[in-house]
Amino acid sequence: MLNKYFRVIVGFMVLLMVGLTYFVSINWLWFGVFIGINMIQSAFTKWCLLEVILLKLGVKKEGNSCSSC
Repeated sequence: MLNKYFRVIVGFMVLLMVGLTYFVSINWLWFGVFIGINMIQSAFTKWCLLEVILLKLGVKKEGNSCSSC
């Protein structure tokens, strides 16, 4: 379940970044850079801030998490 929430939230953030970049300011691309860097670091460190937040909110960890995708 954690993996599903993670993918939905990150997908929404990427789409939000694209929309804000197109309609508001090119500087919103930095939000996408942050998302990408966070995903890369979680692949190497096996630590993901979004995973920590979702676990504290009570989402059950079943199978793969964002740090092991």
